[in-house]
Amino acid sequence: MVRTRFVGDTVLAIPFLRNLRRHFPSARIDVLVEKGAGSVLADCPYKDELIIAPAAPRSRSPLAGLRANAAWLRARHYDRAYVLKRSVSSLLPVWLAGIGHRVGFADQGGGMLLSRAVRIREHRHEVEVFLDLLRADSIPIDDGHNENWVADDAGRKVDAILRDRSPRRARVFVAPRSTAVEKEWPVERMARVVDWLVVNRGCDVFFCGAPRDMGMHERIAALAGHADTGRVHDLTKDLDLRHTGALLSRMDLCLGIDTGLLHVAASHGVPVVALFGPTDPNQWCPWGTPVEVLRSTQTVKPLSQRLHESLFPATVAGLRWPTGVADIHDIDVDDVIAAVDRLLAGRSRAAG
Repeated sequence: MVRTRFVGDTVLAIPFLRNLRRHFPSARIDVLVEKGAGSVLADCPYKDELIIAPAAPRSRSPLAGLRANAAWLRARHYDRAYVLKRSVSSLLPVWLAGIGHRVGFADQGGGMLLSRAVRIREHRHEVEVFLDLLRADSIPIDDGHNENWVADDAGRKVDAILRDRSPRRARVFVAPRSTAVEKEWPVERMARVVDWLVVNRGCDVFFCGAPRDMGMHERIAALAGHADTGRVHDLTKDLDLRHTGALLSRMDLCLGIDTGLLHVAASHGVPVVALFGPTDPNQWCPWGTPVEVLRSTQTVKPLSQRLHESLFPATVAGLRWPTGVADIHDIDVDDVIAAVDRLLAGRSRAAG
């Protein structure tokens, strides 16, 4: 049983689920998710059921809600719980439910609630962090490869849309929006890349996100000068998250900031150009797909981090990218275009 929250975290749990299923081929494996993000696992064959914990009535106190969730879990008679979400609030219902074997992270002060608590290694990729829970349980791990699935109905719906809008041209998905504004690249620069994709590369460009993202999509298309050309498409109103995964599986490239949709694209083997600012690409780089990461080499580290790295240099030895916080505004348009050009080279769909 896995507890996940965000889209990216949820997708990055797929290698964990596969290895758990390999070790327990006949077990019932349910995935406890929060509403919305869990739908990216709708077609995953390694789980039995996607379940959403019932919300406590608003009239109840937080403690009463916690007890209600614990009672709900207890009634399902689980033998094991793997808690992937790093929070005491996620561990408490599992502990109160009396699930005998509880594996999770020692960080966030929840170690005493676990039968096996795993320390998180700094700057370790999130996929490996999740797999470390299985390693701590002496469960063998495969190569950790990424994967995802498209159900027939979702594929048919998306293919019908693409037949009308992009029959032969290369297709690029753009994910420019985050819930954290400091992770976003300036829309004017993204618009210049979109214009280059359409004019110089002959691509069709696709957006698809949450309703709140549509304003940014419209602004990028307008600034690029292609709002009314039929070459830039926003499918937000047409597709839910599950169908967005099907759309991403049909793309030749995904370009975006550090957001969950890049991980969905990567899980379908789509090449990704990822723009990073404050978050750590060592931990959040799209997994198991051709990827170009762009991030400023100028990072800012708090004094505590500098002291830790000087005392324990092994924690940063061999990392692909510098640690610390970078400013996404330092990424240049020409560098993004060059990265996109490299990954689009050799893609099978003809441009133009």
